[in-house]
Amino acid sequence: MTPPAPRTPQQRKQDTLHRLENDVDAWVATAGESGGSPYMVPLSFLWDGATLLIATATATPTARNLLATGQARLGVGLVRDVVLIEGTATAVPAGEIPAELGDAFAAKTGFDPRESSSPYHYFAITPRRLQAWREANELAGRDLIRDGEWTVA
Repeated sequence: MTPPAPRTPQQRKQDTLHRLENDVDAWVATAGESGGSPYMVPLSFLWDGATLLIATATATPTARNLLATGQARLGVGLVRDVVLIEGTATAVPAGEIPAELGDAFAAKTGFDPRESSSPYHYFAITPRRLQAWREANELAGRDLIRDGEWTVA
């Protein structure tokens, strides 16, 4: 099977933004302060154009790790059409999320953490590094965000 020709950087950015705007779920990996075992879970997200907003119960390992380190890795998409994100997380307790943002998250994901009887936190994850590729022929140039800045206009 011959893979399709590699996309231009601009097309790759467009495809990545489309995935972030339209996909609902991501694999989220975190680790504790002492570097313990990585912990990975699927979570729904909302892309606002600059950050990915996720939510999880405050008592979960993911929330504890994010509250302790503020670091996460996310995988969005398929193995042969993947977006990998390394980012920093800012925590907001569910009761303090602006109504407009909480409503947008609930509308996209079909889940409203503000209605849960368990305490929840939202985490706004700002990409520091973002990579996207489909096949080996797109590995060169896969960094679309480096040090928090887009590499492609």
